[in-house]
Amino acid sequence: MENTTSKKEKKKKFNYEEELVKLHTELVNLQEWVKKAGLKVVIIFEGRDASGKGGTIKRFTEPLNPRVCKVVALGVPTEKEKTQWYFQRYVPYLPAAGEIVLFDRSWYNRAGVEKVMGFCTEDEHNEFLRSCPEFERMLVRSGTIVLKYWFSVSDEEQERRFKNRISNPLKRWKFSPMDLESRSRWMEYSKAKDQMFAHTDTKQVPWFVVNADNKKKARLNCISHILSKIPYEKVNLEPIELPPLPEDKGYVRPPLDYQTFVPEKF
Repeated sequence: MENTTSKKEKKKKFNYEEELVKLHTELVNLQEWVKKAGLKVVIIFEGRDASGKGGTIKRFTEPLNPRVCKVVALGVPTEKEKTQWYFQRYVPYLPAAGEIVLFDRSWYNRAGVEKVMGFCTEDEHNEFLRSCPEFERMLVRSGTIVLKYWFSVSDEEQERRFKNRISNPLKRWKFSPMDLESRSRWMEYSKAKDQMFAHTDTKQVPWFVVNADNKKKARLNCISHILSKIPYEKVNLEPIELPPLPEDKGYVRPPLDYQTFVPEKF
């Protein structure tokens, strides 16, 4: 009987929207605590192409103030940036007190795409693996909370999502020539990821792996885990009383035909 009940519980469907609303409520509580306590939070999202990082970031930021919770998604480095200390281009985006910064890909580009695609030298890659753990320890010692998430997706599921991107005009922009290269170099990416974990999965800043074959579950699991890793309390907000509109004291508004309105098609 117990086994039958357990199986039924596992098969019980969860309501994605209901669970997301609950997590959004807690994210707002987290945001207010981050502001009040002056916390500095960095959350790194890494993983293969089409692994669901972007969707999770969107759901995370959806209920939050963009002045508090910021998303950083840097493009290709400029010629000047290529000559800088590698971490230098990321430092300006690190949070100040009361801020949360989400990196949609991060300095780990060097351990992944740059390594596999030959965009960095072997010496540069080895130096990254040596210096990255110390860089992150410096952030932690400075009072910054650093969380790192790797979104793991199977090759079959990635292929399905790629095909969907190709055929869907609303998602076609997500597909790039680099995605084709990443498919043809699946094993190289796997080896690079394993090497990256071996050097940067530290006690102070560990990697957390998200099973991302099911996008909705991955989003909920990741957000829930983030909430569990950042100590916060619910902030009791002061009650707000809406003031009445001021009285009209002879002000004459211009005629409506002085303004250009958007056509009401709907």
